[in-house]
Amino acid sequence: MSTASPATGRLFEDFIEGEEYSHWPGRTISEADNTWFTLVTMNTHPLHFDQEYAAKTRFGRPIVNSCLTLSIVVGMSVRDMSQAAVANLGFEKVELPAPVFNGDTLYAASTVLGKRVSRSDPSVGIVRFRTIGTNQAGAVILRLERAVLVPLRATPAGRNKTS
Repeated sequence: MSTASPATGRLFEDFIEGEEYSHWPGRTISEADNTWFTLVTMNTHPLHFDQEYAAKTRFGRPIVNSCLTLSIVVGMSVRDMSQAAVANLGFEKVELPAPVFNGDTLYAASTVLGKRVSRSDPSVGIVRFRTIGTNQAGAVILRLERAVLVPLRATPAGRNKTS
């Protein structure tokens, strides 16, 4: 496993295909988190903030806005996966197999799927990984794949980059 500093992040060479990172700490979602995120993003669906409405649904209570779930799980992965990234290149195969409720604690882990040096800029590489979010009971609440553009430690010409 890499010894890259969490403050500066992992560079391209630090990622190993198949390696898994457990992201720490977990994050408990409060009712305030869900309400503020839902309102700030202009999501007016009452399932996220109206207890009476939600009580009459199959969930029986408000569910956490799925975009908040995505944001928190991706955010949990940043220290290990994209702290040094130049850019996010894409999010794919986003799945939300189970609801998240106010008070749930989320955890996440990522696995490196592959990597390659950029064809258009050999000073950076593309790292692809799968992130899985779970709740306190271990149920999978989110799956996604992500690609990030990450600097190489050394360019092909041999110039060293800072790590």
